[in-house]
Amino acid sequence: MIPLSWYLFVAAALFSIGLYGVLARRNAVAILMGVELMLNAVNINLVAFWRYRAPDQPVGLAWAVFVLTVAAAEAAVGLALIISIYRHRDSVVAEELDSLKN
Repeated sequence: MIPLSWYLFVAAALFSIGLYGVLARRNAVAILMGVELMLNAVNINLVAFWRYRAPDQPVGLAWAVFVLTVAAAEAAVGLALIISIYRHRDSVVAEELDSLKN
């Protein structure tokens, strides 16, 4: 059986990569991918703690499915917004998107 610390290490590494992607990237699509990596790291933590703490109760899996649903909605809405911004401004560089006016 794989120890809990290995899952936590993988989740921490994945979260760190996602955080770096959010903070260091200029492209809005790359920022969204970083957010998705961070949400996947949270899912790894939820499932790992569920498996090691209370595998007989489905609470951990329910939270993981909830986080997956939120991640899917975030990706759909985020990509729709990015496509709309690209059509109006011909750019998806986050630093250029500082005002709501054209």
